[in-house]
Amino acid sequence: MLPKQKSLRTNFLIKLTAATVVLEFFFSAIFYSYISYSVDNELKESMMKQARYLFATYHDVAKALTDKKGILQTTLKVKARIASLPNEDFRAVHFRTFHQKKRYYLEAYFPYEFALQRYLILTADITKQKQVQNKVTRGIIAMNIFGMVGILIYAFFLSGMLIAPIRVFSRKIAMMNENKLSPLNLKGVPDEFLPLGESVNHLVGRIQNFLNYKKELFVGTAHELKTPLAVIKTKSQVALLKRTRRTEDLVGALEQNIRSVDDMNKIIGSILEFGRAEGAQFEEPESLDVTEFLREMCEEFSLLAVQEKKELHCRLNPERLTVTLPRLLLRQIIQNLLQNAIKFTPEGKQIRMFSYRKQEKLYIKVRDEGNGIEENLDLFAPFKRSSESTGAGLGLFLVKSAADALRAEITIKNRRDGKGTVATLVLPIGT
Repeated sequence: MLPKQKSLRTNFLIKLTAATVVLEFFFSAIFYSYISYSVDNELKESMMKQARYLFATYHDVAKALTDKKGILQTTLKVKARIASLPNEDFRAVHFRTFHQKKRYYLEAYFPYEFALQRYLILTADITKQKQVQNKVTRGIIAMNIFGMVGILIYAFFLSGMLIAPIRVFSRKIAMMNENKLSPLNLKGVPDEFLPLGESVNHLVGRIQNFLNYKKELFVGTAHELKTPLAVIKTKSQVALLKRTRRTEDLVGALEQNIRSVDDMNKIIGSILEFGRAEGAQFEEPESLDVTEFLREMCEEFSLLAVQEKKELHCRLNPERLTVTLPRLLLRQIIQNLLQNAIKFTPEGKQIRMFSYRKQEKLYIKVRDEGNGIEENLDLFAPFKRSSESTGAGLGLFLVKSAADALRAEITIKNRRDGKGTVATLVLPIGT
């Protein structure tokens, strides 16, 4: 077992033991207090009944106690006497408990003659009741000790069961490297740890995609930059080799070089835009009304569509839907989808964006009336673009990265009627 896992198990046992001691002490104190209160209350109520009996039966209680002392003591099972207590405050009935010669007694004081400050005093031997209370106390203590031992044994095995999946996760994660990533096998994992395992697997999947796309990005960048550089070199060499070196030839070569440099700038600009988009994944999530956000973007891109003699229509449901997520990531996705839809839709045609909720997911769809896509082409890979595209091919790569960060699904397919494409973003919205 690793040191951190030992520490985790030790902390778990210490905290569980502390919690158990506190709870057992609390409930034991309540239980003991309830028993003591019930016994004491019953004894006091019994002596109250005996006092009421004496006052109701005998007009002169003092004389009755003298004449029938033995009978009353046998009948009542208490010692009764009348005593003057001049130093005591004459007050209502009160009780006191005292200990004498290993015996316990309860005395009850009942006002008898106010002028003489005389009391009827009943004294009962409560040794047996106290012994019962003491046995109950010892029983509670013994029960607590055995209970704590049992809980510690249970906690020891429980902590082992809880830490076992963590140990498996730790070992598998520690053995991972960037060249050999594989999802964790969740077979046999307790149900309580399944969400953790699924989260780890989701993270592993994202890391795999990230590494694969990054490799493609680096290779693609080198390939894309190599082409214009080769053109610049070739044009420059041809211009130098020509003997005439006419001004027109030199101007043509320079113009071609400038176009090649512009192409390189576009590629570099797209890479920089992707870098800024990657930084957006660390943006703090905020509470966002997604429907209102989509409505604002629809109004914004409607103006762009009108400028290009196209129409953008939106039908958004539900009326309001608040979700916590990074605003910039969602904007990057919707912005790219709308830009592509407007770009590839011919003049006089329409683009439609609509949304609807299904269970705990929000579906956002952007439908255009373009010529469709090459479905055998991975459009989400870096520098992958259709034959009609003039961009660097990083827009949809950016969309896929942002969707992964939101745990969303993104697909682009040709419409069933063959009149364009439909891009679908499935956004988890929780409860």
